[in-house]
Amino acid sequence: MILARAGWRHHLRHPWQAALAILGVALGVAVVVAVELANASSERAFTRSAEALTGQATHRITAGTAGVEESLYTRLRHAGIRPSTPVVEGHVTGPDGPLRVLGIDPWAESGVREAVAGAARAVDAALWLDRDDLVVLFRDDARRLGVTEGDPLAVEVAGREHRLEVAAVVEAPDRLTAEGLRDTVVVDVATAQELLDRLGRLDRIDLVIPEGAAGAVRLARVQELLPDGAVIGEAQEGAAALDEMTAAFRLNLTAFSLLALLVGALLIYNAISFSVVQRRALIGRLRALGVGRGRLFRAVVTEGGVLGIAGTLAGLPLGYLLADGLLELVTRTITDLYFVHNVREVALAPTALFMAAALGVVAAALAAAAPAWEAASVAPRTALDRATLEGRARRWVRPLAGGGLLLGAAGVGLLWGGSGGLVVGFGGVFALLVGAALLVPWAVGGLAGALAGPAGWLLGAPGRMAARGVAAGLSRSGVAAVALVVAVTAVIGVSVMIDSFRGSLATWLDSTLSADVYVSAPSQTGEPPPELPPQLHERLAEVEGVESVATSRQLRVPSEFGEIQLRAFDHGPVGDAGMAYKERGPAAWDRFERGEGAYITEPFAAHHNLEVGDRVAIRTPAGERHLPVLAVVHDYTTSQGAVFVARGFYDEHWQDDAVDGLAVHAGAGIDTDALIAALREATGDEAGVLTFRSDAEIRRLSLDVFDRTFAVTRVLQLLATIVAAVGVFGALLALALERSGEVAVLRALGLTPAQVWTLELARTGLLGAFAGVLAIVPGLALALALTDVINQRAFGWSLQFQVDPAVLAQAVALATVAALLAGLYPAYRAARVPPGEAMREDG
Repeated sequence: MILARAGWRHHLRHPWQAALAILGVALGVAVVVAVELANASSERAFTRSAEALTGQATHRITAGTAGVEESLYTRLRHAGIRPSTPVVEGHVTGPDGPLRVLGIDPWAESGVREAVAGAARAVDAALWLDRDDLVVLFRDDARRLGVTEGDPLAVEVAGREHRLEVAAVVEAPDRLTAEGLRDTVVVDVATAQELLDRLGRLDRIDLVIPEGAAGAVRLARVQELLPDGAVIGEAQEGAAALDEMTAAFRLNLTAFSLLALLVGALLIYNAISFSVVQRRALIGRLRALGVGRGRLFRAVVTEGGVLGIAGTLAGLPLGYLLADGLLELVTRTITDLYFVHNVREVALAPTALFMAAALGVVAAALAAAAPAWEAASVAPRTALDRATLEGRARRWVRPLAGGGLLLGAAGVGLLWGGSGGLVVGFGGVFALLVGAALLVPWAVGGLAGALAGPAGWLLGAPGRMAARGVAAGLSRSGVAAVALVVAVTAVIGVSVMIDSFRGSLATWLDSTLSADVYVSAPSQTGEPPPELPPQLHERLAEVEGVESVATSRQLRVPSEFGEIQLRAFDHGPVGDAGMAYKERGPAAWDRFERGEGAYITEPFAAHHNLEVGDRVAIRTPAGERHLPVLAVVHDYTTSQGAVFVARGFYDEHWQDDAVDGLAVHAGAGIDTDALIAALREATGDEAGVLTFRSDAEIRRLSLDVFDRTFAVTRVLQLLATIVAAVGVFGALLALALERSGEVAVLRALGLTPAQVWTLELARTGLLGAFAGVLAIVPGLALALALTDVINQRAFGWSLQFQVDPAVLAQAVALATVAALLAGLYPAYRAARVPPGEAMREDG
């Protein structure tokens, strides 16, 4: 009880120190909570949607983007395969964003998706047969869109506007279904086919097949009816594949959030360490009076735990508020990179909140354990001697540095010593960070000692005293430097990684955008690109100034690896211009054009452990084909990877002459803007629903998407830096309080307030500059780990490591300025307090 009262009285006398420690933990916990809630909300929205769209279906028949012939559904029904229902699904642009179109057979939904069946029954059967413009909305969506029964609903598909009519507004049977079917409009399958331009095709056929012998017989019967190119799989497989796409992205965000919590834990360590140093005399007296080591250890750890609890309690609601903004960035990134994903509200996830709270409290308790052990292990006489305490702290500097080297080596081993997974890679990253942190006090002491002379030459006696003061007070200044080094290391590492990624993408765009103008129809992310008008490429080839027109077709097809993205193209006379080869076999392009094999992208090779010479099995309408891998090419359009085949091979096996992309090559000296105008004119009335983009515009748009994608990473980086800045301010304020007696003596000896001001700012500026310089090497190591290992394991892309010296200079400047700003108030306080008052306080 005496120990507890003494500890809390100390914190009451130094409220800013405790408050800043609590704030640091609160910010760290808030970042973890925000990321976990954003991830959990996004994942829950996806899961609820998948469950609602799956309903009671156990299996589904698919044939990739090309779709299933609707005649197969008729054959299944005639064969008695029921419940079974056709589905045409896609996205249109509504009044306030994307809407999912769910096209169904109103008479076949019962027993598969009861909520959708109920929505279909709200419309008279005769109306479904007579009208092709009816939609059914669920109540929440109708309220948000401001429409009711009988109102028109305008939507846009591939640049064309369609006017639909709200036939009914229905209530979802329960909240879970309402969440899963949010932003969904229910239409007849024929209406969906017309809207999404999929006449005669179905996206899938959902089936309910019972378990047991009867189910096995029914499944075998379905297999007999399947045409080549169609496959049957479990209903959950498609949702699991989409969820897996974003798993690495979510894990990356979680790792960055833990970095902020790590810095927050350092602040708790900082606060408790200072409180122990400031109470050294009291601790010595208590030890002399017989207070045991165990009681003292428990008391100090309890203080840290209480500070951690206070910070956690403040961080949980702050994290919820922060999650709202972060969720928008996460959702936008998923939509930009993977598939259309609407999440409109943050969902409270008890597991995420509990995990963040536990991390905050445990991190605080562990952070307090080291200073608690220090306080309990010191002999009473030693505790009363400040010089002895400082010497004892300095003796630990070298062993800690040695441990840091070993931990850094272990991190290197985890990152580059094998082929571990992403979690192992992040373990290596954190080992590097902690190893670098343990080296900081030793490095700061060495730099301060070496720069005492130059500092004295620049600033006179205050400069020399400042450098020596940093070296002499490592027990107090070391932790502040560690917090700042960790934060600046993250700034350097993430900035260099983003710059390397952006530079690699720009280089790839420069090498692959070989045409002058690209023609396509607008589409939603994750949706198949709409087909272009027939013979459009022939008409454009006749435009004056056009040298050649290359065609392309992109779709998803079944394969031995599940559904994969297939790209078929004909480059014509330009050959393999635009192919960014990573590895290729002999005569790769000639064999490719003859249809003797396929190219695969680097992520596809990484995810499926393939290389040149291996084979890929692809299901085609003409049967399964095993294609040798002729080359591996760089590609940054999808992290899941893709397979390239020649247009001739595609035409032969798919019997599909559709085109969804054109690359127009202009003759020498042709102006691109004039060429686009001529192409638009040649397209006629269809030009309004097509996009004509120059290679320069595509490059700019691609880099814009990249910048949006990494906006969330930059936000987390900024938050970690803010946490560190708070810690530096708290450390410097405590240092100023600790040195008040020393400053008073200097004032009494004749140092002017201006010289004291210079002394204090020089100390903080040097500490910040040291932290910035010391963060360069671990920052570059972190950047190399992120580009060479983490990115490769997460997404399969290889990046060119690019370091802009300006980034390093900015990082050093950031650390120095942050330290100087944090030191303004302590310096002001030290310069203003009268010597006599400071001496009385110290006494």
